[in-house]
Amino acid sequence: MQETEETEEQERLSYQQRLKAAVHYTVGCLCQEVAEDKEMQFSKQTIAAISEMTFRQCENFARDVEMFARHAKRNTVNTEDVKLLARRSNSLLKYITEKSEELNQERKAKKKKQPKDGNQSCREPAEAGGGDSES
Repeated sequence: MQETEETEEQERLSYQQRLKAAVHYTVGCLCQEVAEDKEMQFSKQTIAAISEMTFRQCENFARDVEMFARHAKRNTVNTEDVKLLARRSNSLLKYITEKSEELNQERKAKKKKQPKDGNQSCREPAEAGGGDSES
């Protein structure tokens, strides 16, 4: 029992280290782009500090949206939770709202097309199967 808990903890830490490495890599790439654009440089310590702050902020965001969903008596985080998180940044909230509306419109368009396509593809295998049977 204790070995299982230790293994799970090691896996969680390993996963967290991989996430941190991915954040660090991405921050490094972004800093390099900014450095080239602005003709300046970032020290390794600065990149590491930005990476650590970014990772911690993402952890906080994740906890917050999870709590928003729980407060709404849901198990799944949705766009409303993300909008609530972004409420203090007008530009970010506007961007998220626009993207959310675009996704909703795309889903509605797919749903309108799906019954036509779905019915045809459902009939084809049944028709093909019916013609091959010996009964």
